Amino acid sequence: MEIKKLTGKDIGYPVLRGSTVKVSNGFDITAGGVDIWDTSDQFHFSYQEHMGDFDFVARIEALSSADLYTKSGIMARESLEADSQHVYLLTFPDNSPRNSNNGGVEFQYRTIRGGESKAIYPSDHTKESPEFPVSFPNTWMRMTRNGDRFDSYYSTSGNRWHLYTSFMLKMNPKIYLGFAVTSHNFKETVTTKVRDVSMVSGASTSER
Repeated sequence: MEIKKLTGKDIGYPVLRGSTVKVSNGFDITAGGVDIWDTSDQFHFSYQEHMGDFDFVARIEALSSADLYTKSGIMARESLEADSQHVYLLTFPDNSPRNSNNGGVEFQYRTIRGGESKAIYPSDHTKESPEFPVSFPNTWMRMTRNGDRFDSYYSTSGNRWHLYTSFMLKMNPKIYLGFAVTSHNFKETVTTKVRDVSMVSGASTSER
């Protein structure tokens, strides 16, 4: 099912306001904010409330850059508080090396409210050709929920999916699901172009 409407909200009171604009075949999302990390987040969230399992897919067509750690991606979040637990499959603006990641895709999470954020990196971050590269305009991302299990996938076609990680996290059946974008630079905003957004409710498999 195509997603035709999302609610936009700034989380954590960023200095520069963000926006969610519906366009043909997707959304243009502008965001400020210093980061989605540590014990509290600051970003723009384009979301809808969702109950139960899901299979959520989108193509990230573009992401401007205000910092090496500018981020955009799919987030499932328990609340709209800045320190909420969440899971987050994200893309950076390019494939520059970052910590233990030589590609542009990463999975981050916070397991308890107010807890430290952590990341899951590619298993071999020393490879010259990254396993999970950013490839705009064809950076496809997908997150599924089956009970307490969240599976995240990456694709360059939207047809053949490569599993990034499976992660167990107990969250309420009703969550906030959508796109989280942060500039990582309080002086500038960034814009991401999200296209081909769709969701199937209920249990899912990797074959879609």
